[in-house]
Amino acid sequence: MINVAAIRMQQFGVQFYQASLTANDIDKLVRFEVLSYGDSGQQPVRGGKKLTPKVNWDLLERRIASSDRAYQRQIIRRKIDELVQYYEQCRQARDLPSIPGAVIISCDQPLAFEPVDTGSSLGRLKVPEREGILRAIDGQHRLLALHADIERFGDEPFSVPAVIFDRLPEDHVVQMFVTINAKHTRLNPSHLVSLSGRQLYRDESLAAAHDVVRALNDREDSALHGEIKLLGVGRGRVAQAPLAQELKKLFAGDAFGSTRKAAEFRDESRRFFVNYFRQVSVVFGAAWGGRKYSIKSATALRAFLRVSPDVVRKLDQEHVERTDFRAIGRVIAPWGRRIGDQRFETDGAWKRSGTTVETLSRELKLALEYPEGAGI
Repeated sequence: MINVAAIRMQQFGVQFYQASLTANDIDKLVRFEVLSYGDSGQQPVRGGKKLTPKVNWDLLERRIASSDRAYQRQIIRRKIDELVQYYEQCRQARDLPSIPGAVIISCDQPLAFEPVDTGSSLGRLKVPEREGILRAIDGQHRLLALHADIERFGDEPFSVPAVIFDRLPEDHVVQMFVTINAKHTRLNPSHLVSLSGRQLYRDESLAAAHDVVRALNDREDSALHGEIKLLGVGRGRVAQAPLAQELKKLFAGDAFGSTRKAAEFRDESRRFFVNYFRQVSVVFGAAWGGRKYSIKSATALRAFLRVSPDVVRKLDQEHVERTDFRAIGRVIAPWGRRIGDQRFETDGAWKRSGTTVETLSRELKLALEYPEGAGI
């Protein structure tokens, strides 16, 4: 284990650490990788002339891996060259630090934290001493330049401020990477498309969930076409993450039937959910097309997703295809009679009743169970 000084921090229930890593720690523990594009033969480094003889590019490029499960874009040769030149200027002039800002790193294995006193946020962070256990979310170019220039540091004391996360889920890592980089460094649109593909989501339930979300946003026959903000960017109003997490819970359990039946349903789930929300937009036509309604909020959409297994069970009882557009409409028709558009008026019933995912999904389930008149 490597012991490093650290501050334990927490934001919105997520725990992470502000730590100090030495240049040698960075050089040993951080792995560098970029997203590969299948069989296109894309190189991990882009850029023409080798500007700085100080950088041994043959060695550096061998340190950079390409993977279809990575998320970082190609390394920009000119950026590395410029950073190495800047590091050398800082080293010689000794009037500025070369990496004053924290890099953001995720650890693949569990981290242990020992506070200096009980309940203290100050302490020692124990990082497993294994090559490549850390990977950069933000700051990969700065760390690569450090790796390229480290031989010139000699015995110079050198510490790098780092924010370290403990085993972040894969989709959260991608979301953070894009949020940090999409606007300021102008990620290539094709890179964003690649990041939202199935290859990044190793969990099959999460992969299926993201397939559905992409279909809802991308398909022109979807009632939510262009309404979802994929990977934190785009003109949509609804964030991708809460919808994907709601769907993941459904796909991971037995909500859609036995294990075999649920696995079969994943293949047709995109078509089902596109048709399902098209019918929701018909049943609640005024609310769906109006401006003063909350029917397209994350809360409402999650509630509709949460009751979708009940809709599927009704379809199974009628012995019809789960993706049948008209059959879906017949099943959810009671929502129009028992709930109605006014339920979604933002400054009306929606706000008065303090609507949550739980309360709305309960109302929707009751309307399905008692279509001709239950107290809702």
